[in-house]
Amino acid sequence: MDGHGAGIPARSGAAGAERGVRVKALDTLDDLDRRIIVALQHDGRASWTAIADMVGSSSATVARRGQQLVQDGVVRIAVVPALGSSGQVDTFLVRLNCRPGTQLEVAAALVEHADVRFLTLVTGQYDIMAEVVVTGGAAHYPQLIQQLQSIAGIKRWRSDLIMHVHKVRHDWSRQLFAETMKLPQEDEKASLVDAEMCEPDHLDEADRRILAALRDDGRVTFQAIGDRTGMNESSVRRRFDRMRANHCLDILTLVPAAALGMGAETLLLVKVAPSRLEAVAQELSGYPAVRYLASLLDDNSLFCELITPSVAELNQFISHTLSVLDGVEGWTGAMELLYLKRGFIETPWWRAQVGYADEAERREAERLRA
Repeated sequence: MDGHGAGIPARSGAAGAERGVRVKALDTLDDLDRRIIVALQHDGRASWTAIADMVGSSSATVARRGQQLVQDGVVRIAVVPALGSSGQVDTFLVRLNCRPGTQLEVAAALVEHADVRFLTLVTGQYDIMAEVVVTGGAAHYPQLIQQLQSIAGIKRWRSDLIMHVHKVRHDWSRQLFAETMKLPQEDEKASLVDAEMCEPDHLDEADRRILAALRDDGRVTFQAIGDRTGMNESSVRRRFDRMRANHCLDILTLVPAAALGMGAETLLLVKVAPSRLEAVAQELSGYPAVRYLASLLDDNSLFCELITPSVAELNQFISHTLSVLDGVEGWTGAMELLYLKRGFIETPWWRAQVGYADEAERREAERLRA
């Protein structure tokens, strides 16, 4: 889930290109690889020289390692427009049950929908959790929901309006090396959702062309963007800096938590006494392990994504933090098994992790074998 996240982007050929990625075995990553990833999560467009300073290595080594991480599909960096930049949006948390054996097929179909921003396979009472973004107001709800609910394999669909996002944290990996890396001082407010949203009139057509160029490769140079869009390098840089300062874009560095040794990605639905909802949200927002936190319309509840190094730390958080918060009445939880999409961006590793090939890929493989 992403509080500012991307506005709904135009479809592109990126997903097809990702399907051929061969993901580097996660257990081959060393300490330097992980430090580079943490630095990229802090700022996915930082120069290799700046990242080298953060991790304590040479620029040449960091550039070579960092480029390899991207090439291997361990990391994907994308720049996406902020919610609100394309008009009015409403977001829904969707929980799905699938007919036995169809979970991957349903998830693969959902990945293809531009309106799906976050998508993960989970344990527990549901098979899939997703975030769906609807543009244009309530009149557009029925058509979109009908399209998505008609996907073959869906057995049960439950959706809930996300009323307010209290926190979103893109650099959740900071907690791993906060004491040993030269990361810039953390601004706690940066992880909280700004009340000021980017609106359509904040961006013009040239801005949108720049963002489109950055969606598939978030580290592409300003000069290359200028060559592609017919603008000079300084104009592209100036426009990018303005959009970033005005919170009209997000820089996403996607990486499997397991690549950094984070063994527990958990989604919690926390039921809260109505009078304590805002207070509990403020309390939970202060914990580094809480990556995302939002209020739902149904059952006076908070939806929380939590990333911890292990199940032991998860238990510690639930037993000594969540359970003792005044106003918390209970919770249900699910472990994330595989996330396929975040910020509208498909992860490059999920297909390789589960050995999934869609029908088009299978036909192509058969053709090549013949």
